[in-house]
Amino acid sequence: MKATIAGTTMPVFELTLDPGERIIAEGGDVSWLTPGFDIQTSTAFGSGGKGGFMSGLKRMVGGGQLFLTQYTAQAPGSFVAFAAQLPGTIREIAIDPQDQFMVQSGAYMASTPDVEVSVGLQKKLGAGIFGGAGVVFQKLAGNGTAWVQLAGEIVEYDLAAGQSLLIHPGHLALYRAEMSLEFASIKGIKNKFFGDSLFLAQLHGPGHVWLQSMTPAKLAAAIEPYLPEKSNDNN
Repeated sequence: MKATIAGTTMPVFELTLDPGERIIAEGGDVSWLTPGFDIQTSTAFGSGGKGGFMSGLKRMVGGGQLFLTQYTAQAPGSFVAFAAQLPGTIREIAIDPQDQFMVQSGAYMASTPDVEVSVGLQKKLGAGIFGGAGVVFQKLAGNGTAWVQLAGEIVEYDLAAGQSLLIHPGHLALYRAEMSLEFASIKGIKNKFFGDSLFLAQLHGPGHVWLQSMTPAKLAAAIEPYLPEKSNDNN
């Protein structure tokens, strides 16, 4: 199995597989692939081998798909490619029982079969942050490798024990699962949604965190003024 990440602003992740090797991904995310793959869809994929409908249901609660797709190579040199959905970067993450991660919903792209993708955290913060949907993180656990897409430029920090960082939830892309995360209302910051306070995520060390400069919500807000107005069918 050989992974290649190509491109700059809108990268593409391409995985070349030997016969019998498998990759798990969300069903509609494939961009192109060579003919001859054995393709199956099930709620059991992405469960880290645990299987069952409940694994898929928990994953869906975490912002993922109920059904994931498994691509099994049948011929040498077979490859499958996934393109990033937002400007940014694609990162490869090695996962084992000591190295587990929390990733913002929508960032998961693909993984090897023994990686478990499940809901890690779900928090409603009100209509002002993510249109009322709140913030959702998926947990990547088990054993293997996963690939995630992060938006914009990436800034990384190592937090020592006793250190913490206040982060707008949309910029918190990825962090180690053992780190403690809570949400705090910060007084003194005027904003149109919460008056004289602002909700921020407070992440506590020790551990490593990846922050993204772009958030999907801010990108959508920047594009919205340029979109054509919806026509009224009654006129």
